[in-house]
Amino acid sequence: MKRKKKPHDEHISEGWLIPYADLLTLLLALFIVLFASSNVDAVKLKAMSQSFSSVFNGGSGMITNSSLSTQEEEDSKKLDARTKTQSYEIAELEKIKDEANKYIKNEQLEKDIKVEITNEGLVFTIRDRALFSPAQAEVRGRSLQIAEGMSALLVKAGQRQIQVSGHTDNIPINTAQYPSNWELSADRAISFMRALQRNPKLEPKRFTVSGYGEFQPIASNQTEAGRSQNRRVEVLIRPLIDLKANVLDETKVKSGT
Repeated sequence: MKRKKKPHDEHISEGWLIPYADLLTLLLALFIVLFASSNVDAVKLKAMSQSFSSVFNGGSGMITNSSLSTQEEEDSKKLDARTKTQSYEIAELEKIKDEANKYIKNEQLEKDIKVEITNEGLVFTIRDRALFSPAQAEVRGRSLQIAEGMSALLVKAGQRQIQVSGHTDNIPINTAQYPSNWELSADRAISFMRALQRNPKLEPKRFTVSGYGEFQPIASNQTEAGRSQNRRVEVLIRPLIDLKANVLDETKVKSGT
């Protein structure tokens, strides 16, 4: 009697494919997370986290980034507040600048006084010829009228700090009163500050004075025209907030750092 042959099972179970596919999917998700983390884009990372959570865990939150997103929101709020404050401050300085330009035009001082807004604040640049005699620092006559007009503009600056600085060209000076350009530039700044403070509405505590001599030129000292520009007094109205940079770097806000 012949033995019956056992049926030959040619079908191999494919049940192992399911956990293998899950493993590959998880590895792919891990590499994507690592790649995204290398760029640390908080917004994209948060969105990706939510997508993975929804796909793998029904929205249960497989990947969490709450601390990062919270920091990002706080940084964004601080940046927005800083930007708004800076915009307001610049607008206030622009108002003073407009008033100053009207005064300069009315008094026909366009060749002697320039006003502009820089990262440091609102700057009045006054040629020395409009204020002083050569090698002198006394403010008198027409100079006092200029100081009076400018003091009215400075009153509009409210409680902002005011810096008065003196500058010279590089031609050496050596007199009994002024042994160098340092002394001349400082004395000119002090004299003009005193003239401004004749206005009782300007508090002395708001002022600072500096003398730079010939060491901060704005033009070449190789020509008389350049030296004439370098001989000047600058009056700086400092803003209530730093205009040079944000408290938070915008790139840091974007990266979440």
